[in-house]
Amino acid sequence: MKKPLKIVTSNTLALTNFATAFALLLVGGFLGLVQGLNRAGVLEIVGGINYYEVLTLHGILLILAFTTLFMNGYLWSAVDYVLGGLTKGIRMLGWVAYGLFMFGSILVVIMVLAGEATVLYTFYAPMAASPWFYIGLVFVVLNIWLSGIGVFISAFRWKRRNKGAHLPLFAFFAVGVYVLITFSTMFVAAEVFYIIPWAFGWIDTINVMLTRTLFWAFGHTLVNVWYLVAVSAWYMVLPKVIGGKLFSDSLARAVVILIVVLNVPGGFHHQIVDPGFSEGLKFMHLFMSLAIAVPSLLTAFALFATLERTGRRRGGKGLLGWFWKLPWYDVRFLAIMLAMISFIFGGAGGIAQTNNQLNQVVHNTLWVVGHFHVTVGVAVVLTFFGLVYWLIPHLSGRVLTKKIHNLGIWQTMFWTVGMLFMTLSMSYVGLLGSPRRTEYTTYGGSETALAWDPYLLFVGAGGTLLMVGIVLIVYIVFHLMFLAPKGYTEFMVVEEQEEDAHKTPKWTENWGLWVIVAILIISMGYVVPLVDLIGNAPPGSPPIRTF
Repeated sequence: MKKPLKIVTSNTLALTNFATAFALLLVGGFLGLVQGLNRAGVLEIVGGINYYEVLTLHGILLILAFTTLFMNGYLWSAVDYVLGGLTKGIRMLGWVAYGLFMFGSILVVIMVLAGEATVLYTFYAPMAASPWFYIGLVFVVLNIWLSGIGVFISAFRWKRRNKGAHLPLFAFFAVGVYVLITFSTMFVAAEVFYIIPWAFGWIDTINVMLTRTLFWAFGHTLVNVWYLVAVSAWYMVLPKVIGGKLFSDSLARAVVILIVVLNVPGGFHHQIVDPGFSEGLKFMHLFMSLAIAVPSLLTAFALFATLERTGRRRGGKGLLGWFWKLPWYDVRFLAIMLAMISFIFGGAGGIAQTNNQLNQVVHNTLWVVGHFHVTVGVAVVLTFFGLVYWLIPHLSGRVLTKKIHNLGIWQTMFWTVGMLFMTLSMSYVGLLGSPRRTEYTTYGGSETALAWDPYLLFVGAGGTLLMVGIVLIVYIVFHLMFLAPKGYTEFMVVEEQEEDAHKTPKWTENWGLWVIVAILIISMGYVVPLVDLIGNAPPGSPPIRTF
């Protein structure tokens, strides 16, 4: 067992990613608060920045920047631990990736603040930004690809040194995450390289439907990348925290494979209402979208089996006695458990949106925003918060004190209640017809719009509670990095599976096969529509600057 009492070079790489991620969370969270108060009708945005610039920055800083940097820091540290350390060359690759990310992100933020890139997070045509905005995004994609290459090389070298052995499960998750995000970013890279000449004015018009299709192959998959990162913690960290065992190594690996090979075509359900696609094609994509639920249901079964078995070992009796034997007082468990429970509702909402008739009702309403904040804002981000309490002290050579632990309980409650207020009110007013991506307006005193106001107040209230939670978690992170007492904190990874678990089959290790299968399934979903969109292109659109 490694017991570092000082920060080593590989830890510094992970800690730098974490520090930057939470600094950006603070900024992006404040922008979210401004949005929430504006939608509630209690704040007018002034000072030379408009609502849509705030909305663009909020999405980019949190959906792209915070999550990517946290993922990199978390998986760099996991691979470093389970594979016996990162080589000097891999660490250098990680620093280069970080530098590219910072350069690209600064370029993107400058363009937005200059009023040259108010295109929201969904940066497809016909809304246009400065070409330098899209060039900045290229560097963000390069960060992801270089980080993935580092993980792939580390896993390959470990396999070569340990012939016949299964890649440690944590590293297996890391490989799966970077394979999936590489597939998705290939689509967005194609979109961005198509848009750049248009944004420079080198071509007059652009195929709007093509850019939308390329974006959503990326945009939806990215959400499930963050979900897979969270799932790795549910399988690998949660059992360790509660003193349990991994339910099944082979099932966990099968879940990773299924999420990787099934995911990308699921993005098409964002285009159910789009013209230009046949009903048959949309119906096929309905099944491809619903297929993503299979690994989630397997995960629910495995994790609740782990929780029940552990609770019964702790003395739980009767039908639900095990539930109360779980360590609800431990913030490392509480945050992740609440995240997992939230995904039950977030996943159900996602299934509803794949249905053509239901999608017609909620498309482009605040329902979608509410659903998104449940799946990413709670299921993913609250899992990330739960990891902070042991991972940051492990990397910084410090320990979690009782005072910070108790503060973490409060932080978890502020975040959970704030998200509950915000997502429920968003979902309800979305069903009433309130649109997304719109600053506060009564639409000229419309009776329908005025009926939304009481519920939109809860959006503002939820955003206020969330901001309190963000301030607390940022303080906790930096305290654990620099102020907490020196000491050793264990890396929380489960190392033992249940005695009755099946032996892990060799086919799970064949990533070459699974990459080919993923490419085939992606081709089934996208070759026909992309060829049709290119061969039978609709009239193109010039760049449009709305805000």
